[in-house]
Amino acid sequence: MSLNVILSGAAGRMGRALQTLASECDAQVVGTLELGEDVSALPWDQADAVIDFSFHTATPSLLAAAVEHRKPVVIGTTGHSPDELEAIRHAAREIPLTLAGNYSVGVNLLQHLTRLAARILPEDYVPEIIEFHHKHKKDAPSGTAINLAEAVESARDFPADARILGRAGESEARPDRQLGVHAIRGGEIVGEHTVYFIGDSDRIELTHRAADRGIFARGAYRAAHWIVRQQPGLYSMQDVLGLSE
Repeated sequence: MSLNVILSGAAGRMGRALQTLASECDAQVVGTLELGEDVSALPWDQADAVIDFSFHTATPSLLAAAVEHRKPVVIGTTGHSPDELEAIRHAAREIPLTLAGNYSVGVNLLQHLTRLAARILPEDYVPEIIEFHHKHKKDAPSGTAINLAEAVESARDFPADARILGRAGESEARPDRQLGVHAIRGGEIVGEHTVYFIGDSDRIELTHRAADRGIFARGAYRAAHWIVRQQPGLYSMQDVLGLSE
């Protein structure tokens, strides 16, 4: 089924990729939105769904309009504040939404394998996450790194304070029930994420490297085709791919 979409953040890197790959993904962009533009001027009556890759501060107003017009939304924007996340949860009571830090099928498989490894390996295999992104990325750690951290934490039942962002000035040995998340920025790196499980005698590394943004755009369109068939609720890309537990 061909899908008509409104694209929020059309001028950004992901927005351009989504426009380029629309026809390949059996979709058509019928409206575009940039930060500060009037959401009411969009062709809501022509759209089947909205794909949002703009900036986190724009999400609440976009969702308010989507709820008014009963349109499902695929949210790829990251870095939301607690209030913005609450706006997302509130909108999900009225319309179907997907929220993911990364729409790549490969990254979501990585998340699934990370959860599996964290569950199988003994706790003396300590977890660390390192992510690399281009110098223009505004949030750190990445949404994908946060999703991977959550996969480890849920599998190992880590306490809320187990996650640390970077590491400096530590005066004690690293505890087993800790998760370090580290962000590297530079150049034009599309995205790279590695989850380490480090034992005393060996090390397991799970890595995904993105070569171009097309994989994220294709995944977002896959999510859009899926979300238009769902009931109101908040879904993840794991749900889209049937990897949820």
